[in-house]
Amino acid sequence: MQTAENYIAGQWVKGYDAHRRGDSIDPATGEVAAHFVDATLTEVDAAMASARAAFERTTWAQQAKLHSDVLRLFADRLEQNKAQVVQTLVQLNGKLQREAEGEVMAGISELRYYAGLARNLFGRVIEMEPNVYSHIEREAIGVAAIIVPWNAPVTLLVRSLAPALAAGCTVVIKAAHQTALVHAQVMACLVVDERIPAGVINSFVEQGSEATQHLCAHPEVDVISFTGSTHVGKQIALSTAKNLTRLSLELGGKAPAIVRSDAHLEAAVRGIVGGACVMAGQMCTAISRVLVHESVAADFSQQLTQALAQVKVGPGKLPTSAMGPLIDQRNQARLLEEVRAAATDCRVLLAGHVPDDTPRGGAFITPSLVATQDLSSHFVQDEIFGPMITLETFTSDEEAVQRANATRYGLAASVWTADYRAARQITRRVKFGNVWVNAHNRLFAEIETGGYRQSGFGRLHGVEGLNDFMETKHVFMPCNDA
Repeated sequence: MQTAENYIAGQWVKGYDAHRRGDSIDPATGEVAAHFVDATLTEVDAAMASARAAFERTTWAQQAKLHSDVLRLFADRLEQNKAQVVQTLVQLNGKLQREAEGEVMAGISELRYYAGLARNLFGRVIEMEPNVYSHIEREAIGVAAIIVPWNAPVTLLVRSLAPALAAGCTVVIKAAHQTALVHAQVMACLVVDERIPAGVINSFVEQGSEATQHLCAHPEVDVISFTGSTHVGKQIALSTAKNLTRLSLELGGKAPAIVRSDAHLEAAVRGIVGGACVMAGQMCTAISRVLVHESVAADFSQQLTQALAQVKVGPGKLPTSAMGPLIDQRNQARLLEEVRAAATDCRVLLAGHVPDDTPRGGAFITPSLVATQDLSSHFVQDEIFGPMITLETFTSDEEAVQRANATRYGLAASVWTADYRAARQITRRVKFGNVWVNAHNRLFAEIETGGYRQSGFGRLHGVEGLNDFMETKHVFMPCNDA
């Protein structure tokens, strides 16, 4: 059984103390599938010292061509090892084979995109007066801390790591212990490049939070890129306040799908089921609220209930599975309790349960659908992070927009309609960083994503994805002879 190790100062750090070994569990079986070395504050301090030294004492930050080539070859090696990474991702995360393949391919695409951008980071110059110049220069911010969650450990790593390296930063990565071996396999495709100075890349795994808290409060961290819950994002913001560390946060979501009366209902149902059940609903952009016009609500509700009831839940490695397990049995128990609680607050149209034909010990649960008009309900306001959807009705586009905006989140939404003029008006008024029309969860390396309000700030992907990892410097230069 393989063990994921920490990578610090150009070396894989083996853990010889058995008490510092942790287990990664296969959520489809509940059995141990891999081990990891649990990092301590010592590893974090060593990683930070190494990253700072590499940034200050090497020419890494000034080598744009090298950044580009490193990312390009990283993508090539990841593609060559795709089958192994996909297999491990399915085993440790539980997602479907096709979801895992899509995630790895998205990571490869992202690496190649930023490999191109790395050689196109230009400043600008203006002659303010005769022979008096102002140079606007773009340079790497310094040491970037990247905190990666378990739900998409390849793409959520790469979408921060690629722009950080393209900008010329050095990095310290905190990987999720649930998917530590996936992370190690991806990192192995990068650090094999001997041209990267020791200390540019560092990563560690931790099961608890002490080392991560130490990383976030560390005075040598220049920027933190974090993907995770709003609750943890707020804790990170508090811990960084004394250092004024720059933050890039993609946090929780409560994504609504607005279904107008003119929508193609069958197509909307198919798209919404896919958008809600992706990664078993364990995705911050997954659909968790459906707002449907009251004139078609009865028909739509029936179709959606039937479609969700037919979702085949099973191990991700089986081609017959349409949705995999939750990440662990603790979250399975939490979702089952949410279903029981919904019976007192909402009208339960479809109650999620543990299917009889799934492996014993697995963290499986079927989708749930509950109806409510109470905007203050926990099921409308709070991120459940699982395959549980609320169904609400509206009477006008105005009410649909008001209901969609009636949470503290603003990450993702979708609009389902045949009227593109109406869609444009709705997309303009909803307060979400990502809005799709007649689709959901369409993400691209070239297109920025991010949240409004308590879904975070900063942008990932695209040209703007570089901004959090770069500083803008003004250099005034008079060139008179005198």
